[in-house]
Amino acid sequence: MDTLTAIPALTDAEELSCDVLVIGGGTAGTMAALTAAERGADVLLLEKAHVRHSGALAMGMDGVNNAVVPGRAEPDDYVAEITRANDGIVDQSTVRQTAVRGFDMVRRLESYGVKFEKDEHGEYAVRQVHRSGSYVLPMPEGKDVKKVLYRQLRRREMRERIRIENRVMPVRVLTARGRAVGAVGFHTRTGAFVTVRAGAVILATGACGRLGLPASGYLYGTYENPTNAGDGYAMAYHAGAELTGIECFQINPLIKDYNGPACAYVANPFGGYQVNRHGERFVDSDYWSGQMMAEFAAEVASDRGPVYLKLSHLPEESVAALESILHSTERPTRGTFHAGRGHDYRTHDVEMHISEIGLCGGHSASGVRVDDHARTTVPRLYAAGDLACVPHNYMIGAFVFGDLAGADAARYSAYDGELPIDQLREAHELIYRPLRNPDGPPQPQVEYKLRRFVNDYVAPPKSGARLSLALEAFERMRADIAEMGARTPHELMRCAEVTFIRDCAEMAARASLARTESRWGLYHDRLDHPHRDDASWFHHLDLRKSPSGAMEFTARPVAPYLVPVDEYTPVGGPSRQLGEVHPEQVATAGAREVAPVAMGQRSAVLTATVPSAADADTPATPRLLELLALAEEEPQLELLESYLADPDPAVRRTAVTVLTETVPTGTGPALAAALTDTDAGVRAAAAASLRELVETLPPEPALRDALTTALSVADPVVRAAALDVLRTLRLGDAGLFARCLPDADIAVRTEAVRALVSVDAAAELARAAAADPSREVRVTIAKGLATVAEGAPDVARAALAGLLDDADALVRAAAYEALGTAGCPAPLAARAEAALADPAWQVRAGAATALGVADSGPAVPALVKALADPNADVRKAAVRSLTRHRPTEDVRSALAGATADSDADVRAYAAKAL
Repeated sequence: MDTLTAIPALTDAEELSCDVLVIGGGTAGTMAALTAAERGADVLLLEKAHVRHSGALAMGMDGVNNAVVPGRAEPDDYVAEITRANDGIVDQSTVRQTAVRGFDMVRRLESYGVKFEKDEHGEYAVRQVHRSGSYVLPMPEGKDVKKVLYRQLRRREMRERIRIENRVMPVRVLTARGRAVGAVGFHTRTGAFVTVRAGAVILATGACGRLGLPASGYLYGTYENPTNAGDGYAMAYHAGAELTGIECFQINPLIKDYNGPACAYVANPFGGYQVNRHGERFVDSDYWSGQMMAEFAAEVASDRGPVYLKLSHLPEESVAALESILHSTERPTRGTFHAGRGHDYRTHDVEMHISEIGLCGGHSASGVRVDDHARTTVPRLYAAGDLACVPHNYMIGAFVFGDLAGADAARYSAYDGELPIDQLREAHELIYRPLRNPDGPPQPQVEYKLRRFVNDYVAPPKSGARLSLALEAFERMRADIAEMGARTPHELMRCAEVTFIRDCAEMAARASLARTESRWGLYHDRLDHPHRDDASWFHHLDLRKSPSGAMEFTARPVAPYLVPVDEYTPVGGPSRQLGEVHPEQVATAGAREVAPVAMGQRSAVLTATVPSAADADTPATPRLLELLALAEEEPQLELLESYLADPDPAVRRTAVTVLTETVPTGTGPALAAALTDTDAGVRAAAAASLRELVETLPPEPALRDALTTALSVADPVVRAAALDVLRTLRLGDAGLFARCLPDADIAVRTEAVRALVSVDAAAELARAAAADPSREVRVTIAKGLATVAEGAPDVARAALAGLLDDADALVRAAAYEALGTAGCPAPLAARAEAALADPAWQVRAGAATALGVADSGPAVPALVKALADPNADVRKAAVRSLTRHRPTEDVRSALAGATADSDADVRAYAAKAL
């Protein structure tokens, strides 16, 4: 049995002081700390785990969902899209900050070493996942984002300004004279009582991921990071800040029986999509919104369920690429899960289901109310990331609002008054109460009971009666929580989290009871108020803790928009005070004195682990221990050279890792030199590091020379990586890249093709088009010819014409699709028209795409005929191509008919065209 932790005296607190206190070391918190420090503030960053691997970002990120990249999307279009996705209930001034600042944040992250997918010319490879707007920017190597940020925190100039206290968990924000002045918490390893005085406080503690209970029953098997238990929601509430949209839950599609997303954002650009058990696309909504989740839930519950992410129709190249991303970045255990069931994307589609409920501003709209500088309604208290109510803000929005909070908070200096003793005393009791009852009910049992009540009574579809029963249950749970027992500081942390979950559960239930309408599809579906009521409820629903300690509500009209949206016209105006929201009478089922009546007579009444520098199974030799100790000192390259040349491959691999974390001057050539190492593990580590750091490496001659030398190494991993880096840094030419086209390895040849595209080498690509024996490489060449066609249209079209006769259907399909960009003159258009009868649906879809840029005379009748194709993707391609022709009566009539198509995508694109 664990030794019982002693309760420290209230007066024995360890007191810390800073200008800016950041609570939470995840996405928003890290950026807030960096920006505040850059503005000259002394920053204290508190993290209840360890900053290196804390927050949702540490689990990996497969892409950016809301990248407004100039030339690919417009800020106003993005703001309008988010407004529609949120049924009009948005503060557009906050959403617009993400829209206008997001691209600069992408560039800032890139300067740190974060990699975003780019095309051969170095342009951001933004994908269109929704039917309107191209905002998704993949991050194929996004598993390392948190490591990159941690590297920034460890820079010498940042360490002089930012003090990191890991394993310290705040439980309350301290306030005095109406403003935030610090926080109080404890050390999760020692149990020490900790107080902080600060000039400003930034809450960045993430979503409330542990609200509903997953279908698996596992407390920590949640869709969201399970360490995010609503800490910041509760702290903001008890500090007097307003929260808003708490009735708008986060609910996501996920893999059945697995606590991770199905990753349609990743799969859709590769050709994956969501279908019912008959293989039919069914989602009419055009955004991952509550309305989409309502359609999803209805399909799952119908006789057309289950619902699947369809991947089995994809070619091997696409499946392999998806496996590489999904099994290494978003959820490293995903591949193991599928393998345990004997499932393979090549033979099995992925069964999907619906997550438990949670609260999250970044994925729905429930969070702390903030303005366009991340300020809450409590002076000098800020909120950023998934905690803040900036609808559908996602990762880039978290970074943007972390930056805004850090910049604004940096104006303040440390509070020099007395910390409020009454607040300290209450926090001390909250923290250490479980130690006074060590044999009381354990935290897992109490938490399970609490979250089962959330599932039973709060999860949608909602009703006033069930929500009222929830409030009764949560009130009773106060006693259960007060009796929880703990013996160790870790158990104290878990007990404190249960109090946060209970607070969030009550907020969710009361807010849902207060909003007497249905809105946001599944997110707030009231069975007893089934319709949207814009006349009474085109309002934000704000909640706060009243001076008496009760939860009170205000209906705040939506402010006039900065970007007009046709469907909604907010007019602003005064708020409506609702006060406390009382539960319905649920003690009896109807009045006791009334006899039962027939129904017809009644009136209608939702831990990533970070690898160590040395391999887990490598013994910690003295040289390794020396090297790991040296890493903490931010060594220059000269101090690492002997380790990079050490006889022991494990030391050399670790030296590469240290070099990658510290990035001293000369890192690029040193890593490139390691590509020629005799050990495959060292070579692989160097190749991965070069790709990870490529955006931050200077394109110097020494690096070019070392990479050119690496092209002769026998290891294909090295050759492919060298080509990738040479291309990205613009260090090669057509002659160098063309010499790699005969390489024996497919991956190397593919990289050579991409490199040739980057220098517009149309002639070299044309010569390789028919010669390469690999289907995958020929498909890549076809796509590349579309990219270079603007500069050499005749060369590109001639090469593509040759690929139209390829024996492989996927190559022919890619060639026809490329003509949709390169141009489709009459002879090629005739071939495309004939290809609409090809046995392979991929070829027919490509041909339809090509006809979108052909002469309208023959193209339009052929495309109209293609609207009857048995394959939905061919019909979709025909619809999209028809929209590129003049809107004649024939085109309009054909598109009107397509609005009744059985496929949701075909219907949606046709309706959009009209």
